[in-house]
Amino acid sequence: MAGRDEAAGPPVRIDYVELAVADTGRSKAFYGRAFGWTFTDFGPGYTEFADGRMKGGFNALESGPIPGGPLVVLYSKDLEAVQRRIEEAGGRIVKPAYPFPGGRRFHFADPDGHELAVWTED
Repeated sequence: MAGRDEAAGPPVRIDYVELAVADTGRSKAFYGRAFGWTFTDFGPGYTEFADGRMKGGFNALESGPIPGGPLVVLYSKDLEAVQRRIEEAGGRIVKPAYPFPGGRRFHFADPDGHELAVWTED
């Protein structure tokens, strides 16, 4: 790749996503029901999640969720079906589906108020 500094090593990639939550049990119930994720508990305040491709964690902080932060974007081949699953699991749609170059996406809030997005190709 032109301009890449070979001495810097391989490119950096996202490897893990961690969300501050108020209740790991509630987060497990939501993400398990909405997406079928699996979980491994590491003590009373930390749960690792796996979506089959990537891992992350729910960290129960006394202060609860931290507003802002990066936007986590999920992919689905069936945008409407995943939106229904999110709503049935207790999530809230905060930005209805809209087109963007390459596809469509919508944003939702989980029970702790974290905003995530789901996209699909057109």
